[in-house]
Amino acid sequence: MEQLMWGTPEALRRLLCEVVSWKSMTLTEGEREFPLKVRAKLQELAYYKENPNFLSLHDVDLDRHFLTALYKHPDALETIVLISHFDTVNTEEYGDIEEFAYQPEELTKLLLSRMDELPENAQQDLKSGEYLFGRGTMDMKMGLVMHMGLIEKAAAEQWPINLLLLTVPDEEVNSAGMRAAVTKLLELKEVHQLSYSLFLNGEPVFSQEPGDRNYYVYSGSIGKIMPSALFYGKETHVGEPLSGITAPYIASFLTQRMEWNQSLQETVKGETTPLPVTLQQKDLKLEYSVQTPYRAAALYNVFLMERNADEIMRIFETVAADAARACNLAYREVCKAQAVDAIREVRVMRYEDLQDHAIHKFGPDFVEEVKAAVNKHAEWDDREKSFRIADTLMIECQELAPAMVLLFAPPYYPAVNSSANALVKQCVEYVKKQGLQQFGLDVGQVHYFNGISDLSYVNYQDLEEGWTAFKANTPVWGRSYSIPFDAMAKLQAPVLNVGPFGKDAHKRTERLHIKNAFEEVPALVEGMIREFFRNESTIATCE
Repeated sequence: MEQLMWGTPEALRRLLCEVVSWKSMTLTEGEREFPLKVRAKLQELAYYKENPNFLSLHDVDLDRHFLTALYKHPDALETIVLISHFDTVNTEEYGDIEEFAYQPEELTKLLLSRMDELPENAQQDLKSGEYLFGRGTMDMKMGLVMHMGLIEKAAAEQWPINLLLLTVPDEEVNSAGMRAAVTKLLELKEVHQLSYSLFLNGEPVFSQEPGDRNYYVYSGSIGKIMPSALFYGKETHVGEPLSGITAPYIASFLTQRMEWNQSLQETVKGETTPLPVTLQQKDLKLEYSVQTPYRAAALYNVFLMERNADEIMRIFETVAADAARACNLAYREVCKAQAVDAIREVRVMRYEDLQDHAIHKFGPDFVEEVKAAVNKHAEWDDREKSFRIADTLMIECQELAPAMVLLFAPPYYPAVNSSANALVKQCVEYVKKQGLQQFGLDVGQVHYFNGISDLSYVNYQDLEEGWTAFKANTPVWGRSYSIPFDAMAKLQAPVLNVGPFGKDAHKRTERLHIKNAFEEVPALVEGMIREFFRNESTIATCE
């Protein structure tokens, strides 16, 4: 058998440090270059020298690519897809030591001399010598490195199963990489005669609450959606404030009712989604003047477990209607006290109704021209474009004002769960049992990964077609943003996430537990996969 390059904990650690050093913040040149570097590393393996066509880069957008690396046994159909992402968030919070953020060994040593700058729990972990610090160590380049090691070992030992490594960009922003990969997964399935049996992600273990040090495996992934609103009031001069109504005033009623709204919280299998919060609220007035701000926008974050987009829009509409009633009542009372006539009442409408009104008034070509003009602004992200489209339509349809226009802004992560699947149950039990026996590691099961993941775009199930409400009310749909719901529904295999333990993702103190990452989890995942292909009867049961 050939000598393995990444077959020891020490070798995996060296590989991780090298991979972390490849800066890959989302929407940077480093993110564009990263998959080429991974391909070059994998090309060093004898298997890909003999099978170069099994290692490929695929287009996403903005000159970005995702990478697939297939290990195929000649007699196997069953395939495990190993999923990871390689983009990271930025490193501004590192301050004067930012240059070391991508150098885990150096950063960890450096922090020892700046201990007093760290929170108490991070100081304790640093002193213990059990953690490696650095951007991307935890979230989630260790997951990719572990999968590279699995591919190397499977090929060298000719495991009687297929493994398909998939690593993508953009998970931290819009998951453009994974959304683009969905159709490619279906294509590879047909070309190579694969039967997908499990989508296995390597996202890290997140604490369930502050101070939580337990290790978990995840049999699903939480969903996320962003119900949003354009508030269109009535402009006036500040000297005549009650001749109009400001958008911030209207927005305040809805935001107060959306923030921490328990009707948008779900509890499933004993787990509860975080409460909704406001991610952004701003007026759309670009310059100072004594004209009152009559256009504003707000983004609200809502987590999902079993609800779909249609259910969220219906609840959002109910909350907005209550907010509009309160706003109208308060406004009329002020007008009465000031002995002035009130303007029209604030109405609530969905974006799809605004679009239909504009089409009826100006024709479909006008609406398409508005969308095309907004889409040309490369400096605007999908959230900004969504508001600008709705805003432009409302400017031309002011007979509808004042109004709350309800819409969805990207991204949308559908929730996914495979806790009831027989294969997933077997895998979870294996990791629990072997974790305890081999390492004294207590392993708990969480039904919904609470960090959001690319698993949202496989094993899609929505019998009520609730996604149509998202499509109809997302202004940028079909131009700068879309989700391949039909293709996702064809990727019917269970999901599971088994990754390394770490702390403080997206923080200056992001760190990875060394023993867990380089010894425990790789051994448990390898053993789980070996158990999978030893037990063909289980595989047949789960098809």
